[in-house]
Amino acid sequence: MTTLRGLYAITSQDLVADEVRLLQAARAALSGGAVLLQYRDKWNPPARRERLAAALVALCRTHGVPLIINDDIDLAERCGAYGVHLGAADGDIAAARARLGPDAIIGATCGNALERARHAVAAGASYVAFGRFFASRTKPDAPPAELATLRAARATLAVPICAIGGITPDNAAQVIAAGADLVAAVEGIFGAPDIDTAARRYAQCFVHAGP
Repeated sequence: MTTLRGLYAITSQDLVADEVRLLQAARAALSGGAVLLQYRDKWNPPARRERLAAALVALCRTHGVPLIINDDIDLAERCGAYGVHLGAADGDIAAARARLGPDAIIGATCGNALERARHAVAAGASYVAFGRFFASRTKPDAPPAELATLRAARATLAVPICAIGGITPDNAAQVIAAGADLVAAVEGIFGAPDIDTAARRYAQCFVHAGP
């Protein structure tokens, strides 16, 4: 499994709804340097979601990149995904760990709440995600998060830290400097005219930041 440091690409059915296009877009994001891919799909029927998830699992395996399923522990287990990402009200982290096993990657949405992140880690989270840090068209109403929260998390938590929300290659350096190991992008990747190039620009931010 790749190291959890770098670009975390998150799919969106609003940006890439067509099945063929989704796989092409995911392949481009992986070729461009994404170290983690999340399948986020809120409205497709269960059978189609399972088919798409299985196809993405196979694609990710060819690139040596873990596929994470958003909010659906059952789907993650059925399709053989590497793990699951859970929102604050989307499932129990300890239950996900028990279902998916000790090697699964389990992420937790923490907003701007360091205490929530501490509880998530104690329950078995592999990484914690904070955000939004900048204006976001994907989640425009999400409460803002502070760079100080990233710094405090970096100083006190022993798991990778993800930053999400309006992050672009032009502002990613701010969250990386504050302690983010992962920079998550939805529209910045899957809304880009050239996904491979967009992914490379995000990945390059970590090269410039150093280890």
